[in-house]
Amino acid sequence: MTNKPTSRPPLAVTMGDPCGIGPDIILRTWLKKGQAELPHFFVIGSANALKSRADSLGISLEFALVQTPTASVDGVLNIMDTETSAIGLAGKPSKDDALSTIEAIETAVRLTCSNQASGIVTAPINKKALYSAGFNHPGHTEFLAELAERHTGSTVMPVMMLAGPELKTVPVTIHIALEAVPGAVTQELIEDTARITAHDLRTHFGIESPKLAIAGLNPHAGEEGAMGMQDIEIIAPAVATLQKEGIDAIGPLPADTMFHAAARKRYDVALCMYHDQALVPAKTLGFDDAVNVTLGLPFVRTSPDHGTAYDIAGTGKADISSFVAALKMAVEMTARPGVLNDG
Repeated sequence: MTNKPTSRPPLAVTMGDPCGIGPDIILRTWLKKGQAELPHFFVIGSANALKSRADSLGISLEFALVQTPTASVDGVLNIMDTETSAIGLAGKPSKDDALSTIEAIETAVRLTCSNQASGIVTAPINKKALYSAGFNHPGHTEFLAELAERHTGSTVMPVMMLAGPELKTVPVTIHIALEAVPGAVTQELIEDTARITAHDLRTHFGIESPKLAIAGLNPHAGEEGAMGMQDIEIIAPAVATLQKEGIDAIGPLPADTMFHAAARKRYDVALCMYHDQALVPAKTLGFDDAVNVTLGLPFVRTSPDHGTAYDIAGTGKADISSFVAALKMAVEMTARPGVLNDG
């Protein structure tokens, strides 16, 4: 075995919840690495949990424990072990498992911000499991944003995008109750989300002049105020401001007619006002190969578009398609200019 020379640093893959399907999809993806022409990556997480899962799945492969990404060994699965050793019992999370998950994410951001990793691909976490270990963030995305600010000293606004072969969607509000959405949707939030989306589509996806379709909040985009005034008073002015700035934005559009095949040809991304308005069409059209991308960060982060799936963890039944797509999208995004750790 020899150290593997690479022109760019490898991708950092965080194991996610050791009790979920994260270890399963990482191990099974590694077995197909050559066949699928996947990029060079290393895993950050509990080596004990990953090896234990490999044994339970009957997967035989070589591991190498490495202290730094540059020490990675060719031909084997490289692991940067967390100080907290997780048990990783399938479907049964514990506090130690959660501590290992948090540590892995922190390490990945540190390595990426210091140019030792080219980007981050995160396996799924379970927020309820993490709360037992003191995790106090609404989700993965918000935690990554705080870590980015800690390492760069600059405030960032993370934007979630679901990207599949047929559709890209961005929810303007994310993990909040539906009843809270009308009060959370502001002109400023729409404008900031759209600016970040347009910027990152240019820099990371090579779309020179992104076309943004902005959904209305109410049925039929409010139908001229008959079903709510937010579309007239908040969303339409935001669209007008964006257009004045040179961003190719249209809306507010009735959400029920935005996602059929002919409509999708008229834009590059759909900005939606709440979680399910964005994720239902995205997952319907690309459930197995959609990727969760975090825009607005000073580094590339992608993730498979599914959860920990405790019910099938350790069974070998987890579909690796979305994880494979996340790896491929991450390497494509890091190959473009405008990435913090480029160069």
